[in-house]
Amino acid sequence: MAVSLKVEERATRPRSLRNKLRHEGKVPAVVNGYKIESTSISIDEREFTRLLRENGANTVFAIEIGGKKVNTLLREAQSDTFTRRLTHVELLSVNLSEETEAETELNLVGEAAGVKAGGVLTQTLYTVTVSATPEKLPEGIDVDISKLEIGDSISIADLPKNSDYSIVTDAEEQIAAVQEAQELPAEDEVAEGTEPEVIGESTEE
Repeated sequence: MAVSLKVEERATRPRSLRNKLRHEGKVPAVVNGYKIESTSISIDEREFTRLLRENGANTVFAIEIGGKKVNTLLREAQSDTFTRRLTHVELLSVNLSEETEAETELNLVGEAAGVKAGGVLTQTLYTVTVSATPEKLPEGIDVDISKLEIGDSISIADLPKNSDYSIVTDAEEQIAAVQEAQELPAEDEVAEGTEPEVIGESTEE
């Protein structure tokens, strides 16, 4: 189900308008894609951040431009390196009946049997690309690792099939593995009979 997002069309120049928008708590954005020309818009930053937090990045956002309702997906969100505040957003207009590709997170679930036996779990893949109709794009995929013993690994090919989406990422890609814990080397012992050097001490008798 699409989530309603209020947007406003905006002018692209002068540059000072962007600063004015940010001062008002709004984020400069653009929407393009299916049956729509590239259009500059603005979004309320607080509302958009809340909707992302509550619904996830793969949510379908229903917006209205010029009296026309448009279903969109978040294509890109840029943020300031220091303040983490949004600086620009790009929305992609989509057809709800056509499949599209998007990235989704992999969430490891359970405690590996090998870890209980003293092994070390290593995750090597954190996101995958999936294909689905916009409203069926998953926000995350749970990966059950509870049966992994020491020396075992799990890859994309081991994940159960899902009727809502298909995984585009190479099936041979490894997600996680359990390995034997490596012992830390012991500290070198001081050689017997070796006395520490005293700085400033004369060697002359």
